[in-house]
Amino acid sequence: METPPIFSALVINSVGCILTQAILSKLAMIFWILNITLDTAGHLAFKAAAIAEHETEWQRWKSMLSSVPMWIGITCFGLEFLVWLALLSIVPLSLAMLVGSINIVVVMWAGKLLFHERLDRMRVAGMWFISIGVALAGGFVA
Repeated sequence: METPPIFSALVINSVGCILTQAILSKLAMIFWILNITLDTAGHLAFKAAAIAEHETEWQRWKSMLSSVPMWIGITCFGLEFLVWLALLSIVPLSLAMLVGSINIVVVMWAGKLLFHERLDRMRVAGMWFISIGVALAGGFVA
């Protein structure tokens, strides 16, 4: 059985020897980057909507639900759903979940840059581990 070119993982024979390493196809990379972009934009838009302050909780929720950032976030997550389905149609779920984990890192950096959120040593170390795992699982490391 031939390994499809879009499968991004180490191909190991029955003796455990690495035979080849494939990479994500161009189409899969496009869907992956779109997924990261839409996920990050959605989270940032929701954060922007959520920081509204009002006298009562009811007023805050009314303000959030009528705000442009809230609807941008909802739109981004709706589009991300479609992109995620497209990605899953061409790569295995286990691979999509692994390379999709980089979203965590991108959102954390964006939160730091746009909302001045704190990144302590443990969070940065965790981000490095996630990044290394994505690189290894996604076939980005020789």
